[in-house]
Amino acid sequence: MNNGKTHPSSPVTEFPVCLSASLEPDEKLPQVDGGPAAWRFLFAIFVMEALQWACGGFAFNYGVFQNYYFEHEPFRGNPSLSIVGTVATGGFYLGAPIMTPLVKRWPRWQKPMVWIGWALTVLGLVGASFATTVPSLIATQGVIYTTGITIMYWPMLSMQNEWFVAKRGLAFGTTTAATGVSGLAMPFALAALLDKYGCATTLRAFAVTLVAVTGPFLPLIKGRLPASHAIATTETDMSFMTNHLLYFFAAAVLLQGLGYFFPTLYLPSYAEALGYRPTIGALLLALFSLAQVFGQIGVGYMSDNKVSVRTLALVLLFVSGTAVITLWGLGHSLPPLIIFSLVYGLSAGSYIVLWARMGMQLGDDQTVALTTFGAFAFLKGKEWGMSLLGQSVLD
Repeated sequence: MNNGKTHPSSPVTEFPVCLSASLEPDEKLPQVDGGPAAWRFLFAIFVMEALQWACGGFAFNYGVFQNYYFEHEPFRGNPSLSIVGTVATGGFYLGAPIMTPLVKRWPRWQKPMVWIGWALTVLGLVGASFATTVPSLIATQGVIYTTGITIMYWPMLSMQNEWFVAKRGLAFGTTTAATGVSGLAMPFALAALLDKYGCATTLRAFAVTLVAVTGPFLPLIKGRLPASHAIATTETDMSFMTNHLLYFFAAAVLLQGLGYFFPTLYLPSYAEALGYRPTIGALLLALFSLAQVFGQIGVGYMSDNKVSVRTLALVLLFVSGTAVITLWGLGHSLPPLIIFSLVYGLSAGSYIVLWARMGMQLGDDQTVALTTFGAFAFLKGKEWGMSLLGQSVLD
């Protein structure tokens, strides 16, 4: 079984989606795990994730938006508003089983997929700015935007796996931390913009921001392997299905995903229910994002053959679960909620970083990492159905 180690003396040629065909004698692939091209790509992905998720998707900042919707027309008092957030978060993860086979089957279309997905995110925000009913809000800010994010994310992940192998944990931790970096300011900016300009203008402003800021980075998002040498991969060595680690990892991902989104979605509302101003809810989300940045980069670095993935998984699950039961469950004042935001962001917010290394421990086949990552994402998306079920009970 692959122990996840990559020896520096060995040439790294692992591509999770695309396999190299014969190269011309004078052709040389860019350096893996480093070099100017790899770091340019990583920076471009960092910017895209920071703005697409925080400025556009609101999947992790939707709690602030939900509070505004609930208190203002035309959505005032509508109990179904939380469905927008659950669609945005769960829909992305549940789309993984659809996108991963497409990315493997048509590797030459990875870059066009990114462009198409990017365009849909902009369209979703513009459409949401004209929404006057909850179903239209679900269709635009929920379905269209999330569809765009899903279409562009999985090709970018595949490309990232081409650029980084030995340092894959660190690379993935860095890009996922982008949402935390932008999340430090986004809750405050979002609350201020909504209060001053309303939801329609705010949504359109973010759409313009996506075009102006992320658009120039799109040309930098390309795979390490030239498209002319990409080979479609339709089959994955499924022998990893007999590995007991797969079921350990899958159970951990499923259990963690069942409750992960609830605190970030409802923390602002909970703070307001205790009598605090809306800015306090934004502060709690910002603290969560701050802790998430350090946690994801740190966990990614440690997962690169420095600490056992199983050990990291168990520690993160224990810490985050304990924080929910004690600091949030028994906390009825601001200090426990502040500590909870930091601890939960550091632990639960970092768990997803382990997925990259989990896949590498399950097999040497080039497509196993992407296949298992997609499966883990689908399991985490099961929270979507649980949230909708809970919403129907509350209604």
